[in-house]
Amino acid sequence: MENRRENKGSSFVYWTPRILSILFLLFLAMFSLDVFGEGYGFWGTVLGLLIHNIPVFILAIILIISWRYEIVGGIAFLLAGTAYVALMANEALTGRFEWYMISYPIIIAGPAFLIGILFLLGWRGKRKKTGSARD
Repeated sequence: MENRRENKGSSFVYWTPRILSILFLLFLAMFSLDVFGEGYGFWGTVLGLLIHNIPVFILAIILIISWRYEIVGGIAFLLAGTAYVALMANEALTGRFEWYMISYPIIIAGPAFLIGILFLLGWRGKRKKTGSARD
């Protein structure tokens, strides 16, 4: 019975950051859809979509690597969240910050931090189970 609980727990820690990462990437990609309302031509719209989705492409590559090496996902998603908070702090310091922007780090960086922590928990659990620091 206890082994079954352990498998459920390890399965949860394995799949949750991966599923949340995919949902997070889709959420971030959704913000690029505003390029369609800008009135650009076909190639301008394609270029706008590509530029808006650079962070999504980078995080997707990180997710692919993290599927096997969870430590990469843990560190990268924590760094991505930290970078976003730093960007928002820079906005506040340069005077381009509005009061409603306070929620942005919670909405964007919060899930990145959660995903990073879950990847690190999965990596730590696998490391404890196998007794090696390789994965």
